[in-house]
Amino acid sequence: MDEVWKREERQSPCVKICVMHPESKLCIGCYRTNAEIAAWGRMSREERQEIMAELPAREPLLKPKRRGGRKRRA
Repeated sequence: MDEVWKREERQSPCVKICVMHPESKLCIGCYRTNAEIAAWGRMSREERQEIMAELPAREPLLKPKRRGGRKRRA
């Protein structure tokens, strides 16, 4: 393969579901903020890895809280 056309692809958590949650201001697909998404291409590998390590902890911020169920009705 020609070295000129060879490049390292940037690691990204994007799953192509780009919708911002109105309350948390996080993307519902990848859990990043607008600022993180905008700066992603300029970040170092270490900065991207640091953010990616934080993303699983952000998931619960987008899940709706249960308000009832069987126990509440009883």
